[in-house]
Formats: sequence, structure tokens, C-alpha cells
Amino acid sequence: MGGLREIAASFVVPGPSGVAVRTRLRQLTPADEKVLALVGAHLGSLASQDLKVRCSQGLEHSAQTWAARKRRLTPVSSSRWAGSLTKATHDQWALARRGQLAHIQSLEVGIRTIVHRLSLPVGAKGSKNTPGGYRSTREWHAKARRLRVLEDRLERARADREAGTVHVVRGGKRLARTRHQLPAAQLTETDWRRRWEAERWFLQADGESGKRYGNETIRISPDGEVSIKLPAPLAQLANAPHGRYILASRVRFPHRGQEWADRVAANRAVAYRIHLDVARGRWYVTASWQIPVSRTVPLQAALAHGVIGVDMNADHLAAWRLDVHGNPTGSPRRFFYDLTGTADHRDAQVRHALTRLLHWARTCGVKAIAVEDLDFTTEKTREKHGRHKRFRQLISGMPTGKLRARLTSMADQTGIAIIAVDPAYTSKWGARHWRKPLTSKNRKTTRHEAAAVAIGRRAQGHPIRRRTAPPPHDRSDRVGHRTVQADRRAPGREGPRPPVPGPRTRCVPPERGVKAGDQNAQHRSGRSAEHESWQQDSLPLSL
Repeated sequence: MGGLREIAASFVVPGPSGVAVRTRLRQLTPADEKVLALVGAHLGSLASQDLKVRCSQGLEHSAQTWAARKRRLTPVSSSRWAGSLTKATHDQWALARRGQLAHIQSLEVGIRTIVHRLSLPVGAKGSKNTPGGYRSTREWHAKARRLRVLEDRLERARADREAGTVHVVRGGKRLARTRHQLPAAQLTETDWRRRWEAERWFLQADGESGKRYGNETIRISPDGEVSIKLPAPLAQLANAPHGRYILASRVRFPHRGQEWADRVAANRAVAYRIHLDVARGRWYVTASWQIPVSRTVPLQAALAHGVIGVDMNADHLAAWRLDVHGNPTGSPRRFFYDLTGTADHRDAQVRHALTRLLHWARTCGVKAIAVEDLDFTTEKTREKHGRHKRFRQLISGMPTGKLRARLTSMADQTGIAIIAVDPAYTSKWGARHWRKPLTSKNRKTTRHEAAAVAIGRRAQGHPIRRRTAPPPHDRSDRVGHRTVQADRRAPGREGPRPPVPGPRTRCVPPERGVKAGDQNAQHRSGRSAEHESWQQDSLPLSL
């Protein structure tokens, strides 16, 4: 056990701090779509210019430079549009900065792995925690060349970080590279251009408490009327007073609609974002606002009614309900999803699976769901897993962070607490200690279902192993009770067994049979049947 790493303590995941709901803008007229496209393109060009200025400033940014950028944008838009533009620029620059640090850390991990494997003889075997040497001389030379490439990348990345330089592509780097691979993406140049321009539009405005309906720039009334404050160069397109344009579409939010209406009626801040889905040809509006983080319940209070352990896999969630003593009850459940296709399709699949999981938890009366605190950041590198390309693709496609964040957000409305546990050895120990005992003639327990039991027991603070090790000197119970299935405070746990009349045998029930009470007739050890006088008969002389 000395080689095992320390298991981190389980904790209740804090609730969400914000809400975002989306709905479709229906029944838009061609004039409405034209105005939205013009406003988005104009503000998008201003956002690109502002981002360029912010990136050129690097680490020399200050409140004075921020104010100067905002003053430069105000005449060609408005004061509130300028505030939204500069804030979005700061968020994008900060996101690129965090991604730059993560890239540097990934390069450092890869370089350390390659250096270690190059220092070993070719063909040397590794251990559980450290990889061995490379399998051939050819692979050794290829990795030596890759080491130089990674070191050059790391040097450039560190130099950029010290200088405050970040690399950002408005519209997305992936879509920009798709321009050079249109046949593979099954896109024409016209289709790509429309998608590229739509991604670079800017139609989002921050909310402001105390103002009418919580937003002066993009305003949505409680009855669903949408109006937009036009930038100064496009003021001639207004169809309402004060340079505003009212859309023909009426908005209704199916999800959390009453909560949104209450905020709008009370003039509390609500941020909006309007965007176009080019593939479908549909316009959508997203409303978002901040909420106070719900107070997390104590861990023991959340586990008062048991827990549901959930093991995440590439195509399904394996779940099993455990009682307060850590015993699996009922039958396991599987919630399948498909993580292929577009990001929207994957997100919908995960959302539907979590909805079914939460519905089952409510029917069971359980107030806690235990999930693994997974992070595959260091597991995706090709330096660690080498040629296991399919495995790297498998773990790269599992949305572990998004799943826990969405599960926490959805469970916040149901009163179910989410408990994050350390993922170390859950699959291995679950299969070792629980797969065989939970397998019967009618049902075969999978490795993932056994891992769900291990996750639930770890959340409850129980050892994953069903029984502790026997006493050191013999197999009696003088050192301590060996079972850990029941809490030590459970009534009757250490009490004497009730007296059972009759023999201690499983073949004949107590007080039944012809000679049930006659111990001498059963030839038991220590009885008179064993100590009766016996004398050998004399052999006949004829033999």
C-alpha cells in the first residue's frame, strides 16, 4: 500500500452562480433580419479593432487605457455599447491568457515525460506510475527530435507570456483553418463566408439594475417585445423613438420563464445575446443573469438518505443506489448518450441523460449524487500514452467538466446535492471487491456498475472493500469486528445472537426430525457415541 497516492476528501460541490436560458426569435421579417445583420457586422468590426488595441497593450493595460478605448468607441456606437464591447474584449483577452498558461503547463509535462523515457534503455519496462523506455531505436530517435520541437514551442510560449502577448482569432481558430479544407468540411466558399461573418458579429449587451427592464441596450419587456438601441451610424433605421428598433418577433422563455419575468418586472439586470445559426437559418436570443450561490448543505446531512454513485463512461452513466450503510440496494441503472456529432448534439445528449438521472434520484428519495472529480488534462498527452490514439480520443471526447457543471446546475433546482470524490482506484477496486458479489444467475454486474458502488461508498466515507482485513494473530474477532457494512452505532450490531433451540445444523430445522434433540445419536464430537466401550470380536479360526 505504500505506492498508492493519498485519497483526497470528498466535498459538496457549490451551486451555480448564474443562469442562462435561450429561445428562438420567431416570425422575423426580412427587414428585421437585415437590421440585425447590419448592427452585428458594425459592432463586430468595432470589437475586432478594440481587441487589436487591447492585445497590443499587453501587460501595460490600466484603467486609463480602458477609459480611452471606451471614449474612442462611444461616438461610433453608444456609451453602453462601448461598455459592452470593452468588457467582452477583456474577457476574451483573459481567456486567451489562461489558455496560454495551460498550454505552457502541457508542454512542460510532455517534455518531462520524454526526457525521462529517453534516459532509460531501449525496451526498458516501466512501472505503474512511471513509463518505461521506448520500444525501438527508431522511436527513440523520433522522440528525441520531438523533444527539440517541444522545447522550441515552450520557449516561444514563455516569451509571449512574459511580454503579455496573446494570440486570439475572433470567430474561432478552427473555423479559420476550415477555410483551407472546404472539401473535407463539405462547405462551399460562400457557405463558409456566411458562417465566418456570423461568428464575428457582436450583438450582446450587459444588464444594468435600476434601468427599465434591466437592460437599456437590448430590452425585452415582460410581454416579449424586443427592442434594440441602434448605434449612431445606423440611427436612420430606427422604427421607434430615441433611436430604437423594435422587432416583429415576440419572445417567450420556456425554461425559467417566470423567474426571468420577475427580474424584468423588478428592473433587475439581465444580459442578452442575439446570434444567428447559419446552418439552420434561425435567430436566437440568450438571457443570462447572476444568482446568489446556494448554501451548500453539510456532507453528513446530504448523505442522511443514502447516495447514488455515478460512474461516467464514453457512452453511458452507470448508477447504483446505496443505503446509509453503504450497501447497494435495488438494481443498477444506465443512462445512455451519444457523444458523436456537433457540440450542440453532444450537449443535448448529456442534458437528457442527466434529466433521467435526476428524475430517478427524486423517485428514490435520495438527496445526494456522488460523481468523480475527473480531470483528464494530463491524460490526453501523446507523450504519456504514446500510440494509444483511440484511448486518447476516448478520454478527449468525455465532457467531464461540462457534465459536472451541468449536473450541479440542474440539481440545484431539485434540492439534490452533488458530491465530488477522488477518482483514484474506483474502477479497479470496485471491480475487485464488488463485481463478483453483486453478480447472480439472472444479472451480470459490469465493471462500471461496480465502480459506481465504489464511488458512492467513498462519498459516504466507507472503505471500498466490503470487509476489513482479518485480525493479525488468528481468524477470530477478538481484535475487532471485521465487517464494515453497518455503522458502529447501529443498534444490535455487537449484541449477542438470539438463542435458537435445536441443533446447529442446516440440514434439519430446529426441533424437527426424529432425533432432533438426541445429540448422542448424531455422533458429534465430545458425545458419548464416541466414547462407548468397544471390543473387537475374535476372528473365526476357520479363516
